[in-house]
Amino acid sequence: MRKNYLFILLCVFTLFINCSGGDDSATPSENVGPPAIKTGKLIGKVMSQNGTKPIGGASVFTFDDQYKIYYTTSDANGNFTLDAPAGNRTIHIQTGNGSNFRTEISATVKDHETLNLDVSQTKLNQVAKIAYVKGAYDKIEDIIQTLGYNATEITNADLANLTAIAQYDIIFLNCGSRNNYSSNPGLYTVIDANLAIFVANGGSIYASDWDVSYLVGGTSNTSNCSMTGGFVPDTKLCSKNIGSTGTLDATVNNAGLTTALGFNTLNINYDLGAWQKIINYDPAYWEVLVKETSSNDALMIRTNHFSATGIPTTPIGNAPNSTFVTVCITLPGNIQISISVPQVLVPYLVALGATVGPCSGSSTSGYIYYTTFHNHASGNIGNAGVILQYVILNL
Repeated sequence: MRKNYLFILLCVFTLFINCSGGDDSATPSENVGPPAIKTGKLIGKVMSQNGTKPIGGASVFTFDDQYKIYYTTSDANGNFTLDAPAGNRTIHIQTGNGSNFRTEISATVKDHETLNLDVSQTKLNQVAKIAYVKGAYDKIEDIIQTLGYNATEITNADLANLTAIAQYDIIFLNCGSRNNYSSNPGLYTVIDANLAIFVANGGSIYASDWDVSYLVGGTSNTSNCSMTGGFVPDTKLCSKNIGSTGTLDATVNNAGLTTALGFNTLNINYDLGAWQKIINYDPAYWEVLVKETSSNDALMIRTNHFSATGIPTTPIGNAPNSTFVTVCITLPGNIQISISVPQVLVPYLVALGATVGPCSGSSTSGYIYYTTFHNHASGNIGNAGVILQYVILNL
């Protein structure tokens, strides 16, 4: 009986010690932690301004109250689904780095609910001022207008007037527009200097086929390397007018472009007899977007690495009046994206690791796109047409 009594006392004592807590804290529950983020889904379709063309490869994003980004891209048909934090949010839709084409939408996101955005909300707006120089074999302005955007025709005389071109963000140089060089070479010396200032200060340029001469020199086209004139260093690019008539099998060489287009191979028909063939280029300076499949010859290239000494600082396009700033944000998986955000957000994003300026290239340079093909009226360019739409929206 005494043994049983002692055993009972021992059990009671042990129970008392365990219940009192002592120095050892209880093991926390695995479920204890910050509350789960409440999110909903936004579904939509990015369209051109006139609502006729879906826009692939567009960035769609928003931020939560701690400035964490929620990001996705539209597919080749313009469709997107964005997981977004619950609450009243501003949804951003952009192409390129967002400095020239972008749209902002106010939306109320509810936890575990899906909100379908109307196509009237998801049209991509033009905030850039666009100009083009009329060409003999090319009409990029037709594609611009087909998308519902506006471009102003300017002349080579305008290109020689820095004040005239500084009001624009993008200038398209149609193939064959540099066709009276021999009659007034002094004019083109001024043009070359102005285009250097334009690009170095953030303006973007597209040139097609023969108009590579604006970039590297030459008259209506370039017949050799290191031609007189131009503003891109001769060591960076050489193109000769030796391309022959025929259809080339081409490969899209850029993941973003592939996503936007929905394909990575195409045929390009060169039917004008003589076109500019890229002979060599600096791969650290230029990115190849489209190449010939069999030879790997570059057919479409771009750069935002332009810089030169002695270039004056000149306000270009809408940049002086813009409240948006281009920043580089790193997504999970070490994926970097260049986007434009309202100035007020910049300090908070920088505190989270973002950097001001694009993710690559010069912090002040605009883009230069060059394609050996174009949308000449007599040609059958097929899928190259949607590539040119991409060029327009991503300058």
